[in-house]
Amino acid sequence: MAPHLPSASLPSDFEWGFATASYQIEGAVAKDGRGKSIWDNFCHLEPSRTKGANGDVACDHYHRFEEDFDLLSKYGAKAYRLSLSWSRIIPLGGRSDPINEQGVAFYNRLIDALLARGIVPWITLYHWDLPQGIHDRYGGWLDVEESQLDFERYAKVCYERFGDRVKHWITLNEPWIVSIFGYSTGGNAPGRSSTNPQSTEGDSATEPWIVGKALIMSHARAVALYNKEFKSLQRGKIGISLNGDYYEPWDSQDEHDHQAAERRMEFHIGWFANPICLAEDYPECMRSQLGDRLPKLTDADLLTLRDAEVDFYGMNYYTSQFARHCHTPAPSEDYKGNVDELQENKQGLSVGEPSGVHWLRSTPALFRKHLTRIYRKYKKPIYITENGCPCPGEDRMTVEEAVNDIYRIRYFQDHINAVALSRDEDGSDIRGYFAWSLMDNLEWSDGYGVRFGVTFTDYDTLERTPKKSALLLRDIIESHMVSQSDLAGVKESRI
Repeated sequence: MAPHLPSASLPSDFEWGFATASYQIEGAVAKDGRGKSIWDNFCHLEPSRTKGANGDVACDHYHRFEEDFDLLSKYGAKAYRLSLSWSRIIPLGGRSDPINEQGVAFYNRLIDALLARGIVPWITLYHWDLPQGIHDRYGGWLDVEESQLDFERYAKVCYERFGDRVKHWITLNEPWIVSIFGYSTGGNAPGRSSTNPQSTEGDSATEPWIVGKALIMSHARAVALYNKEFKSLQRGKIGISLNGDYYEPWDSQDEHDHQAAERRMEFHIGWFANPICLAEDYPECMRSQLGDRLPKLTDADLLTLRDAEVDFYGMNYYTSQFARHCHTPAPSEDYKGNVDELQENKQGLSVGEPSGVHWLRSTPALFRKHLTRIYRKYKKPIYITENGCPCPGEDRMTVEEAVNDIYRIRYFQDHINAVALSRDEDGSDIRGYFAWSLMDNLEWSDGYGVRFGVTFTDYDTLERTPKKSALLLRDIIESHMVSQSDLAGVKESRI
């Protein structure tokens, strides 16, 4: 008889930890040879596009990383996902530009400090902070050919310098956000848009799709290079982190809304996942709607993508929405696939409990559906590389109030249980979970108001204070963990 176990379980080797990104926490933007990124310029535009905030100091992680890694140890983290600043390693960014040895030395110190604590480093090569040097030189991601060659060389430098100790690589973080918010809505760096009155440059009808192809092929070159020249010796794994909400039909009785929900997910996820995970063209609904605006993936491109097989699918997930077919689509929002996004359905029911930021509601049941859909469609092991939330009203709380983050604890409990259910009952291969974020930090164009961290950051003193969720996440995850032999017993008992 199989032992009594939780109704939904995780394996004992389930990898978990916390995540951050370089520009959001490091600071020291002009120290030790670092070059500017597009976010350095964007955060200093006048009038401000980032609520007056910038990453000049941020959380000063550059000088305080030992303290921050001590927190990881205190929280019991097994792994830590960090990103590298491309312009700290190659200040001007290009494939013929010099390497900044001081930047390499900084990341060597980070990697060694994590390993000394028994924490596994997961490295993201690109988390939105393109070197300003290559943006100025040829438009950055707007030049499909040049950008992929420069990214390939940057990736190679990282594999050569860090790959003896780093065994988990993520090429790009959220290329959808890079493409759409950077080159369609203009809300993120470099702020290009023809529909945003604050933007002075850009073409929202064409540029995001060009950037999307540049990102896909840059990823492919970096993965193909790793697979060919580094994997057999370094024995690492490589993948990508894709964002994307799950969508339910606004009117469950309307077939148009069912189609709209699927189409929205194709525009959100399939745009990148179909070429990257399946080595095939973009979803047909995108090609049908966008026509020649969507750059062709040539036979040579698809061959490179076949050589760039990823080891895992990194999933960044925060919330879900309802999708309603849009009968009169706005040209400025055609990146949504001619879909209206709503947080209440036709009956007025909310998709989930509101959080501390307007776009995020807690939707664990739909998270399970999302995990299961992605695994069945792309058949890659999944690591949740970001998941988290701000608590309602947290941006106005004192530290004494903020540390009692009951909403976040419940969010983690419910979403980790959804992971276990998708594994146990739906057969999804999900191998790890990274909470966003280790500490409150610069939330890009939202500035320092929204707090996603499990550690409270006092932006005046830079003092860190653990919130209750930081100390409970290990217990939440370990409450689901069982040994491999127990898992086998559970599976046998269910046959």
